[in-house]
Amino acid sequence: MYLLRRAWAEMRNEILVLPSRTLVLVWVVGLLLLPLAYDDAYVLRILTMTCIFAIFAASWDLLAGYTGQVNFGHALFFGAGAYGSALASLKLGVSPWLTIWLGAAVAALFGYLSGYLCLRLRGSYLSLATLAFPLIGLGLLFAFPDFSGGELGVSGLQRLIVGPTANYYLACVSMLVVVFGLWLIADSRFGIVLHAIRDDEVAARASGINTPRYKLAVFALSAAAAGFSGALLAHYLRVAGPSTLEVALSFQVVIWGIFGGVATIYGPVVAVFILYPLTEWLGSFRHFGELRLLIFAVIVLLVLLFMPRGLTPWVRDRVEAQCPRCKQRNSVWRKICRLCGAPLQAQVARAERLVGHQ
Repeated sequence: MYLLRRAWAEMRNEILVLPSRTLVLVWVVGLLLLPLAYDDAYVLRILTMTCIFAIFAASWDLLAGYTGQVNFGHALFFGAGAYGSALASLKLGVSPWLTIWLGAAVAALFGYLSGYLCLRLRGSYLSLATLAFPLIGLGLLFAFPDFSGGELGVSGLQRLIVGPTANYYLACVSMLVVVFGLWLIADSRFGIVLHAIRDDEVAARASGINTPRYKLAVFALSAAAAGFSGALLAHYLRVAGPSTLEVALSFQVVIWGIFGGVATIYGPVVAVFILYPLTEWLGSFRHFGELRLLIFAVIVLLVLLFMPRGLTPWVRDRVEAQCPRCKQRNSVWRKICRLCGAPLQAQVARAERLVGHQ
């Protein structure tokens, strides 16, 4: 009973006090209980793929959102994880439960090497340089078809687990653990340093921060998470092909990140859960099949026009307000801050009057 009371107190004081955290809790519970209420195999397949791509999107945000290292070749790490796990499973006969971690390690190595090669580049130069990496990877795959399978890829992989519901829970729990882990990293002292590097790398270096070490570390961490998601997808589909290294996939993850909101971790995850099932659903209609990419582009364009910071920051600003004294977030309907007791409504009214005068 003591543990239950302690857990309820923590939930009431840390989660239910903010609408955004409450929504996350409802979303997590809904994901975990969904198969109990609706176990359609097609829907579970779409949601399984969504969970895997959500890991991929969150890994991109850790690199691009928190350090400003916008990577246009993030598919390299996704493909490295997929091929690393697939080849180890087929060629060496290792259990896929072990090879998915090997795929993540291979992707982390590629991330470290990519970061080392691009260490002196910034801005658009870095983005263009990273764009070349998956193209080089595709060239190597096609150059050694006997080893990599060439254009057909590597097929006949063993699944981690059998059954649509079991695969869904595996992908869902993996997504929740990895995304929450990435959020903890971003919310730690390590994440604060990444923010400093993004805002002003010269000032961060002048403050004594070893910026190359942090940049290489975040490249490796981001790549490892992306590689893990690629390995999960390879064993779920039982194939690792050149599509895991396509440039289109790299641009797709950039769209997810910007649509959901960069430097949030959860923003790109929300974007994947909205956009990926939407495009699959539109593709199931004969009349929308050829227009789904156009509809997708229009939705993304509208969000970028009216919500330039992304969807999730826009929603969060509508349901939460920042305390002017302690800078902690509170529900917009509160009159005083939940931590320091500073008035909130008067601050909001004063800001609205100032905007009206301007």
